Amino acid sequence: MELGEFRLSYVPDGVGRLRSRGWLPSATEEDWARHRHVLDGSGALVASIGELLVERGERAMLIDAGLGPRKEPDDPGNALHGVLEGGELLESLGKLGRRPDEIEAVAYTHLHPDHIGWAGSFGEHLVAEPEWRQRDETPAAERIRTVEDGEEIFPGVRVLLTPGHTPGHAAYVIESAGRRLIAFGDAFHSPVQIGDPDWIVAVDSDREQAIKNRHRLLDELRDGDTLGFGIHFADVVFGRVRERDGSPVWEPVHSG
Repeated sequence: MELGEFRLSYVPDGVGRLRSRGWLPSATEEDWARHRHVLDGSGALVASIGELLVERGERAMLIDAGLGPRKEPDDPGNALHGVLEGGELLESLGKLGRRPDEIEAVAYTHLHPDHIGWAGSFGEHLVAEPEWRQRDETPAAERIRTVEDGEEIFPGVRVLLTPGHTPGHAAYVIESAGRRLIAFGDAFHSPVQIGDPDWIVAVDSDREQAIKNRHRLLDELRDGDTLGFGIHFADVVFGRVRERDGSPVWEPVHSG
């Protein structure tokens, strides 16, 4: 996807299957009947796992680092998710014409395992200061640099703190030629939350704060010149927020 001087590309690593009723416990059976298109045949919420490649001229950085070369098998006793599987990221990056040593830095939305799996493959790592204060446990701890709300970490890329999913969760705002894209990490896990931002997420560390920041992000995403990137949004990771019948909806945007 072209955004002014940027080229933005989704870099897939794998896939997860979230137990819809456990992950989003506020949603009713009637709600899921309306959103059946985001579920697989077993009723699981399909979640993509990967990262965002941000290129400006010859320079490049990443947002998040996938799950890594691992697989968590389905455990019927786990009320939150089924299979989680990664391992494709470096190959996917190569298909986009990039090697790990060409990446200046990886900026993390937060430090959950499905976002730091390939951390050891890259050089500098950028983590919001309140996130690092809570979770100083990553394979590349000695190469961490903490960043602050509003800080420009790469030409045209700024930190936007959005705590709630984790204490130091961060989104990243990419801006060029009067257009923006917000990579909002796990503030939203699925397009269905765009229309129902008050649904609680079982794994959010501060549910009230997470809901507040979802509404805040929706206000930003309603701007006609602003796109969004949802890392777990399956086959519709790029999109914009539109109003339909008085409610916000996720309108996919093709990345080609």
